[in-house]
This record gives sequence, structure tokens and C-alpha cells, in this order.
Amino acid sequence: MSNIFDKIFNQKDIKEKPPVLIDIGASEKIHYKWKKIAGKSICLAFDADDRDFQFVEKEQNNFKQLFIYNCIALDKTQSKVDFFLTKSPYCSSILQPNLEKLESYLHHDLFKVEKKVQLNSIHIQDAIDNANLDYIDWFKSDSQGIDLRLFNSLNEKIREKVLVAEFEPGIIDAYIGEDKLYSVIKELTENGFWLSDLNVKGIPRLHGALYQKEFKGNIFKKLVKESLKKAPGWGEMSFINNFESELLGSREYILGWLFSTLERHHSFAFVLADGGYRKFRTELFTELKHYSKQKIKTEVYSLKFLPSLFDLIKKKLAQ
Repeated sequence: MSNIFDKIFNQKDIKEKPPVLIDIGASEKIHYKWKKIAGKSICLAFDADDRDFQFVEKEQNNFKQLFIYNCIALDKTQSKVDFFLTKSPYCSSILQPNLEKLESYLHHDLFKVEKKVQLNSIHIQDAIDNANLDYIDWFKSDSQGIDLRLFNSLNEKIREKVLVAEFEPGIIDAYIGEDKLYSVIKELTENGFWLSDLNVKGIPRLHGALYQKEFKGNIFKKLVKESLKKAPGWGEMSFINNFESELLGSREYILGWLFSTLERHHSFAFVLADGGYRKFRTELFTELKHYSKQKIKTEVYSLKFLPSLFDLIKKKLAQ
């Protein structure tokens, strides 16, 4: 992909407007999907719980430009906000954990509040404006309960031209007043996006007190936890712009192709390359289309169709 990659980032309009990536809840490390484009991209990273904010210190040079906001990203203008620091930093939120509802699940203790503090906060749109940016290409949010309202608080012209949006909303009642998975799907699919990926995550439905009482030994308890069927608790979701808007130009079609390819949606990348050529008559789109066609063939040659074939055989045998 390196040759195509270089051609994309040597395009005049992409040189002048590098990809802008938003990462809300930017703990651990650079988002694995961004590894190939980080060095050519601008990133705005937000995370107020600095107990686990490693990548800013260790990998900040991997981006073309990195804006770090060690404060809460909000959907409104407010200088301070209450923040619930939980036993696990990954569960901390401006929303209060719903411990009563969580009691039926094994990860209940991770949501126990150790301290409520007041932290600095910034409207996400103000942060974008302060960075002198007027567009976002890839929006990623793991805000523990307010992903949708953050996305919706973006300037409408910016929101309409987002190419990929990632969220991690809840299915169960983990926080009081949180944005739920079904709301995210409804809102995004009604406003110019299609659901490109959904990875449902979960936890066994088992009261923690009963679990601690009946199962002894740390190793065995861990084995029990990992062996039980998990109840759906939250989802890792990706949406891709459906490219039905006339606002999207050649730059967006090229980056849309690149992002779809990174997401391994080679069929949609193929569609964008074909549409991009017919709309803009740029030779690069011919190369992008050829690349996607070869990727589609590779999927066939690597026997990716076998699970579907086996399912079909099972259904026929069951009839």
C-alpha cells in the first residue's frame, strides 16, 4: 500500500489540509487504526483522567501535529465539571455510575467511585476552533456515556463532512443518563452515515458478592469469569459517511477511500474510487479502484467465503 499511500499524501489538497483525527478518552496508546496515517495527520486528544494517559508522553512525535487537552471534552461551554473517578480509570466519567443497575454484573466493582472531583472542561467545538481547524475527518470517542451528544455538538458543517465516526456506547444502564447504543445507531444512520462495524462486548451477569462467596482462589475465579457466557454490555461501533452529500469533494473521496481501506471495507472503497473518477475525472481514482479490485480478489483467493459456504450447507442439511 506504500506507493498508493505516498500518492495520496502528495495530493495538493491533502497536503494543504492533512487528515484531522479526534480522540476523546485517549488512554493507553495511539489508536491502532491510525498507525499508518498518524505521521501525516493532525490529532486532538482529550483525557482528563491522567492516571493512564501514556501515549501523549511516549508517542507524541508520531503525529504530524498533536494537540493535547488534559481536560474534559463537553457538549456545552463550561469551565469546570464534576468528574467521578472510579476504581478503574476506564470507567471514570462525568456521569455517575448506576451502581444499583450494575450490581447484577461481574464488573460492578470497577465502577465504584473513589472520589468525585471538579476538573477543567472545554466545549469540543471550542477546542477545534482554538486549534484553528474547521474540519474533522475521523471522530473517535470513548467518553463513558456522552459520545453521541459530543458528536452532535459539533458545528453542523463540520459534522456533515466527518468521514469516519467511532463510538463506544452502552447497552446496559452503566451510567445515569448515558447515551445508549440504539440512540447512536438511529441518529447516525438518519444523518448521512452507515454502520460499518459493531463489536458487542460484555460481562457475565452474576452478582459480585455471590461470585466472591462461592468461588475461591484468584486463578480459579479468573477462569470462571473468562469461561462464562457474557451478556452484551456495550458496543464498539464504527460509521462511515455514505457520501450522498454534495458537500464532499475530491479530497473527501480520496480520504474516504483510504479510511475505508484501513477499515478493510474494500467493497465500499471500490465504490468510492469508481464514483470519485466519474465525478472528478482524476487519474488517481483509477489507481485506487484497481487497488480495491485487487483487494477484493485477494479476499476471494484467501477463502474468506468459506464460513458463509458452511452456513449454507448446514441450512440445506437441516431442511
